[in-house]
Amino acid sequence: MNTAAIVILSILAVVIIVMVVLYFLGKKMQKKQEEQQAQIDSMKQTVSMLIIDKKRMKLKDAGLPQMVIEQTPKLLRNSKLPIVKAKIGPQIMSLISDERIFDSIPVKKEVKAVISGIYITDVKGLHGKQQAPTEQKKKGFFKRAVEKAQEKAGATPVK
Repeated sequence: MNTAAIVILSILAVVIIVMVVLYFLGKKMQKKQEEQQAQIDSMKQTVSMLIIDKKRMKLKDAGLPQMVIEQTPKLLRNSKLPIVKAKIGPQIMSLISDERIFDSIPVKKEVKAVISGIYITDVKGLHGKQQAPTEQKKKGFFKRAVEKAQEKAGATPVK
């Protein structure tokens, strides 16, 4: 065998080994995530709350209990999480929101939310006028240049 064939076969063997390892790790992580979701579902309760503020902030700066910060892995302590500050009854609490519903949570409104511990899983009854979530993304340099060129040419802008 020539050296090119040996190199290709060894690279192929490494890629196959990596794929098998990732497959089994993925199955293990999926099983763990399903167990966590079942635990969250078993502990959920519906609560009426007034949303004071929401923002993405680091776990250390969020004002969460010290026990929560100690239990999180060290790599995740510096990552930004969707934090919601809400008034539940007479108490003001910092809660962690689910990433999927974070944009739909209205600020300075009263809502009925499904919570599990300090984790907001769903927002149900929205009181008052509901704002449509605006998805204003920044336009890239190329897209802005194309729009300017179309505007100068008198063409209708492409969306």
